Amino acid sequence: MDTDRVTSQIFSPDVQQPLDLFGIFVFALSGGLLAVRKNMDIFGICVLAEATALGGGVMRDLLIGAVPPVAFTNLGYFLTPLVAGLVVFFLHPEVERINRAVQTLDALGLGLFCVTGTAKAHDYGLGSVASVALGMLTAAGGGVIRDVLAQDPPALLRWDREIYAVPALVGATMVAVLIALDDLTTFTASSAAMIAFVLRMLALRYGWRAPRAWHRNGSRTSEE
Repeated sequence: MDTDRVTSQIFSPDVQQPLDLFGIFVFALSGGLLAVRKNMDIFGICVLAEATALGGGVMRDLLIGAVPPVAFTNLGYFLTPLVAGLVVFFLHPEVERINRAVQTLDALGLGLFCVTGTAKAHDYGLGSVASVALGMLTAAGGGVIRDVLAQDPPALLRWDREIYAVPALVGATMVAVLIALDDLTTFTASSAAMIAFVLRMLALRYGWRAPRAWHRNGSRTSEE
């Protein structure tokens, strides 16, 4: 396998773009829903939808020097979050009712973006550790930007939320290992994405959380 362009070994462009747009749309729904809960107007809804959907990818592209970021060179990438924002603006009660389905689709997007983000970082010459970090950033960075704009503590850093970055980290690490073994294919990349997806779904199902520091303030229950 030619590892100079490992992204080309995962999905063909005809498949990659629809998958990207799917993930972007679902991430944008979660951003729009938070904006509604914060009582924002239509502009705020669209801003949070855009930031959630594209923030991670834009930060990755800026860091690796892939400029201008693809979010601004591909009109579909920029317009899709706006469509999702309008869907939430007009139909947010219905979207809230299917929030479990939105979370499931969001987990699929998480798996997809941690894989493609890691591969793209490698294509731009980064080593394994940096590629893994940027794969995780691609998948989870938009959610951090969303929470900051909404003046919430980032869910990524809250102990009382189910793990989100960890599944992305696992998927990204698998991709880096596959690249090192010269074994990144559509099947193996999809397997890494599915493992990240399954971990996220199990976290939602069973309330998995990352451990906190032992003996903080002399008690593990003082803040609970």
